[in-house]
Amino acid sequence: MKASAFCFLATCLALDVFRGAAQPNSRAAEPAAATNANVRQNLRLPEIRLHDPWIFAYAPSKTYYLYTSNNRRVTAVDRPGTMVYRSKDLLNWEGPFVVFALPEGTWAANQPAWAPEVHEYKGRFYLLTTLHNPERVIATPPEVWRTNYMRGTVIASSQSPEGPFTLLKTNGPVPPPDFMTLDGTFYVDKSGQPWMVYAHEWIQKIDGTMEAVPLTEDLASAAGPPVYLFKASDAPWLDEQGTPSPRENHYVTDGPELFRTKDGHLLMLWSSYDRDGYVQTVARSKSGEIKGPWEQLEPLIRPDPGHGMLFHTFDGQLMLVLHRPFNNARAKLYEMSDEGDHLRIIRERTDLDGD
Repeated sequence: MKASAFCFLATCLALDVFRGAAQPNSRAAEPAAATNANVRQNLRLPEIRLHDPWIFAYAPSKTYYLYTSNNRRVTAVDRPGTMVYRSKDLLNWEGPFVVFALPEGTWAANQPAWAPEVHEYKGRFYLLTTLHNPERVIATPPEVWRTNYMRGTVIASSQSPEGPFTLLKTNGPVPPPDFMTLDGTFYVDKSGQPWMVYAHEWIQKIDGTMEAVPLTEDLASAAGPPVYLFKASDAPWLDEQGTPSPRENHYVTDGPELFRTKDGHLLMLWSSYDRDGYVQTVARSKSGEIKGPWEQLEPLIRPDPGHGMLFHTFDGQLMLVLHRPFNNARAKLYEMSDEGDHLRIIRERTDLDGD
């Protein structure tokens, strides 16, 4: 039997509270980009409060785009959505600009959108972000241990990494609507099949899982049933702190991102909790394919960092960005080494924090 989990209920509930606050399937005309009169110049990363950072390096303009959830107090755009900062050097940032605002008339409620990320695919740009609707209840106790409601990742499309992004599907998330899911990421396998890999909520599963769903060619919807990848309690490092306790065990899966190493290994960055807080960790597919089986490697960084992603600078350096600490979080950058079958941290780039 697996030893005690170390994301206790109170910590997990804090995560849920902090991060959050029906039409036919169709692609609407792209709206005008939302405006923000509060754009600032020459910002440094310590000045930008955010969670779940995603950096997209756009080679044609040599611009880095840092995406995060819309902060209504900063942008004055009173809708769930995504905002972006941009930089030429990872040191000086300009923004924020709102690139996606949830339109009226969708399945989602006026709740903050989580974990945005942007990918280029076949000449267009695709935004993935997680939406919620607490009023659309899936199941209630005693059928389940805790009330389940609609939560899941959607996909929106644009001609530019600066948006505006338009939802491809407005009547539900891409994963099954009766699954509580979050943090969907995009992956294309060796055969060219696009996938969404997502975290299946501990709120629904207790032991959160990573799963994947194949996508249609236009990325508008699922092309088949979900595939199970692994569960959070598979991580052997959880056993390091195992102690007898009357507490319930809750295991969190968060923030997946897929990365193909230089010698062909398939890795997945993901986050969970141990006794000391948030953990940035990594898994490796033994087959080199999305379906695994997956083995859990030692955490990359602890305590209290997480939801990281990898990108390459314009001079070819592999970088990791994550948020740290969990409360009052900021983006932190790390220089990384691709070791073939695993990743190695070279150094934290504190010089990119500025003065």
